[in-house]
Amino acid sequence: MKKKILVEGMSCGHCVNHVSEALKEIGAKEVEVNLESKLATAEIGDNISDDAIKAAIEDAGYDVVKIEKA
Repeated sequence: MKKKILVEGMSCGHCVNHVSEALKEIGAKEVEVNLESKLATAEIGDNISDDAIKAAIEDAGYDVVKIEKA
């Protein structure tokens, strides 16, 4: 399932990489993170909860504002 994740706190390319890696570590595929729109999109398996997505990104140091189906 494709998900859109609104992420606050990213300010540079390194931030984009951190968010991307955090999502990949929990099994997300086709991860794209856009710094300007503060939006990450990824193909997320049904076995990965929104709470797990939020925890992974917050553990990387960023705030998840919203998660929705893309």
